[in-house]
Amino acid sequence: MTKDKRRSSRKPKADKDDGAETADHVLDRLAAVIAERQGADPETSYTARLFEKGTAKIAQKVGEEAVETVIEAVRGKPDLLAEESADLLYHLLVLWSAANVAPQDVWAALEARVGVSGLDEKKSRKTD
Repeated sequence: MTKDKRRSSRKPKADKDDGAETADHVLDRLAAVIAERQGADPETSYTARLFEKGTAKIAQKVGEEAVETVIEAVRGKPDLLAEESADLLYHLLVLWSAANVAPQDVWAALEARVGVSGLDEKKSRKTD
């Protein structure tokens, strides 16, 4: 089966929280679990172990997961791309938590960009 046929034969999953509060979104729930694990025992929690290693190590893990995500995208393996994307999002949420960035701040930044041309948005950014 070709990639196009595979894609077109898939039924999009219904978004169970259409119109619901963002706190019901899986990423918000995961962020809450990550926040809870920040003070947990690193011997029993991978998340706590990441926090113990510090922001630089967490950022490194985000980079590693990003590379793995790109590799699966290039390989054309949608199932593996989904798995690596989940790993990337998890590690990104851990990084945000370590850096005191609330997911809602990221959602607000994304929401502010809806309907704005990507080219215009890039032009509007300050350069250092």
